[in-house]
Parts: sequence; C-alpha cells; structure tokens
Amino acid sequence: MPDVSEQVTVSFLQDFADAWNRHDADALMAFMTEDCVFEASAGPDIFGTRYVGREAARAGFAEVWATFPDAHWDNARHFVCGARGVSEWTFTGTRVDGTRVEVTGCDLFTFRDGRIALKNSYRKNRPATKAVR
Repeated sequence: MPDVSEQVTVSFLQDFADAWNRHDADALMAFMTEDCVFEASAGPDIFGTRYVGREAARAGFAEVWATFPDAHWDNARHFVCGARGVSEWTFTGTRVDGTRVEVTGCDLFTFRDGRIALKNSYRKNRPATKAVR
C-alpha cells in the first residue's frame, strides 16, 4: 500500500501497473483518492466512460477484466512531473468472444496527496483479430 505522505514516483506507477496485471482491485484502490475519477478509453462520451468515486472506479476496473479476462499491460514506461504523470504501455487481451486486441496506449494521471485523483486512459483504435489457441 502506498505511503500517502510521500510524493508520487515512477516506482509508485510501476506498483500500480503491477496491480493491474494481477487484476487486484483492492491493491488498485489503495492508490486512488476517495473521490477518484477513472476515464476509460472507450465509451459514449467525448472522454470515454467516466467513473466517479472509489466504488464506481472499482466497478470500471472490474469491467475491463470482465471484457478481457487475460488483460495484460506490458512494456510499461512511466514519468512523473509534480502533480501529473504518464504511463505508456502495450495492452493485450482476449475478449470472451475469442477476438484479441494488441495496442499501445497510455494513462494520464493527476495526483493529490500522494494518490491518484484522475486516471485518464487512452489506447490506439485497432481492429481485433482472431485469437490463436
């Protein structure tokens, strides 16, 4: 669990990425503020789908894993500058219908009090392919 008295570091973002790859919602929520916002890369609005508050963000995170049960973020690269940060990654995942996605993307973060207040996610829009089994 992150120490809220410290400023956010690249190591903090790597720990957050590792929790995503473990599909560990409890660990992820330890990184988020109480009033956090998660803006997903897809959705009907200009900002994708927006999840406001811890329970909504947790549900949004779980939705990602339900859509892509084998979701994985690889090749993570992070940087932090004051109250903002970026994580770049390669996402791979297979939907329950058997189609596979492999795309690059990034998260833009806003930090407050040593935690993530906003996680704004972006990824390339690339057609899914048939999964190789």
